[in-house]
Amino acid sequence: MPDEATGKTGVPSERRQKPERPRDGLGRPLARDAVNQLHLPDFDSFPMEENDRLGRDLLRQRNYFGAHEAWETAWKQARGTGDEELFKGLSQMGAGYVHLLRGNAHGAMALLRRGARRVKGYPDGTLGIATARLAARLEDDAAAVETGKLLPGPDAAVEPPEV
Repeated sequence: MPDEATGKTGVPSERRQKPERPRDGLGRPLARDAVNQLHLPDFDSFPMEENDRLGRDLLRQRNYFGAHEAWETAWKQARGTGDEELFKGLSQMGAGYVHLLRGNAHGAMALLRRGARRVKGYPDGTLGIATARLAARLEDDAAAVETGKLLPGPDAAVEPPEV
């Protein structure tokens, strides 16, 4: 029996790890032999506070996929702190804008609304974020997509919200 088939099921090993897949600028996987167009920091090597800072910086740069990844890592790091749902909402916001730029209206609306629901559950000023204003902005952007006022695609006319 090969080594991979022995031992505890589901535990990765060096032999079982797949190489990181190249991605385009919006985080979509590319062919394994393609040149990676998305270069992000190793978020797992940073503390939660640094990942939050990186998420904000990446958001301002319109690197929504990077912001999503930074806040997704912060969300996992925040488990048990009370801030996990806020980071999850921020991560969903980033993913919503990624879907918007990818042309996926349904994904954009769903994730922006999920993010808004999580963010508005926190008092204004939590982690320095005007949570009510941010949640309202996410709801407005989702509604603009739904009504056709904000057209999904790589040239979507949306500025990053203030976080």
